[in-house]
Amino acid sequence: MFDVTVWVAEWFLALFFLGAGVPKIAGRGIERWVGFDQVPRVMTIGIGVSEVAAAVGLVVPLLVGTAEWATPLAGLGIAVISLMATGFHIRNREWLPALETALWAALGGTIAAARWSRFSGGPSISRDALVGLLMVLVPALIVNLVVLANTTARPDLVAERG
Repeated sequence: MFDVTVWVAEWFLALFFLGAGVPKIAGRGIERWVGFDQVPRVMTIGIGVSEVAAAVGLVVPLLVGTAEWATPLAGLGIAVISLMATGFHIRNREWLPALETALWAALGGTIAAARWSRFSGGPSISRDALVGLLMVLVPALIVNLVVLANTTARPDLVAERG
């Protein structure tokens, strides 16, 4: 149960960040990401490259059976990138995107903890606790994405910046 749950969460996180990173690198479809009109293009490309590298690092090492230590580091990297985005959104009083990025950070950190045994002596959190956390975080992110998509589609619901 543990490995299946973590694999599902890893693939979910990897697919999202692959889908988030590629448009930032290519410069197409970036208008769907809140706040990137305020970020220099070079920084946007750097963020996109980091997101794609983390997405690859989440799943490829375990698939090919080599450099498995990269998987917890990729989860940790996603947590860091997402927490920085959370700060950006909080500064701009964009509460729903801030919540979304905080949830992504939590999911990345949870995956890092779940796979930490690939890197060192193992996580200090029980497997049952990690499975429970993943079963809460993944649906919470899906609900948040649905709400965010509906809010973005309805400008009357988006809070004004002050």
